Amino acid sequence: MFEAYVTNLGMYPERGVEVGEYLKFPTTIEEVQALFSRIGIDGKRYEEYFITDYQSDVLGLYDHLGEYESLDELNFLAHLLEEMTPDELEKLEAVMDAGEYTGSVKDLINLTQNLDCFEFYPGVKDEEELGRMYILEFEALTVPEHLIDYIDYEAYGRDVRINEGGHFAPGGYVFDNQSKFIEHYTGLDDIPEEYRISHVHARDEKEETRSILETIKQFKEAPPVPHKDKAGPSHEGR
Repeated sequence: MFEAYVTNLGMYPERGVEVGEYLKFPTTIEEVQALFSRIGIDGKRYEEYFITDYQSDVLGLYDHLGEYESLDELNFLAHLLEEMTPDELEKLEAVMDAGEYTGSVKDLINLTQNLDCFEFYPGVKDEEELGRMYILEFEALTVPEHLIDYIDYEAYGRDVRINEGGHFAPGGYVFDNQSKFIEHYTGLDDIPEEYRISHVHARDEKEETRSILETIKQFKEAPPVPHKDKAGPSHEGR
């Protein structure tokens, strides 16, 4: 669906170059772990990353993705995009081009699940075509046969677009049909566990810290028995 160029944030100021690689989405924990290892993100000295570029076959998607996006959210979005049909993707591209619900990855995730809130007419590229479609196909006006060639379709289409708040995208005409937009996704806690991928190093670090704390706790609760010196008393003690 898309790729993100994941860059080691700590190495960037040190070396003055971007140490990173493209990560394809959807992805897996194993693929993220391998990429982190290759670019030096070990969860200790280097643990932060940022994204310096995106590539996508979903038109316009990269315009709405930033440098510090959550890998978990990106992966969830990619899985949702992967489940969409070509017609749904074309509709999504048109809605994104109109600037609807594109302020964050959270918005985009919700948008993929609310496409029924928008009407999309593929291939309609201007007001004249819109006017013809409404009058001749939708029969929005009853026009006698002998007057069809005298209708100002462009003017009628302009009125339709203004009244609907519509937008001409590269793929066609789109407008909000005023259906209720439901916020299915509210934050990271809503991401299904199988799509979570960004905690691979953090998890190891937590386990290491927990192990140290448990050792200290055990030492306090049951300190080791003092070791007896089998060599006998020293010369000074004789």
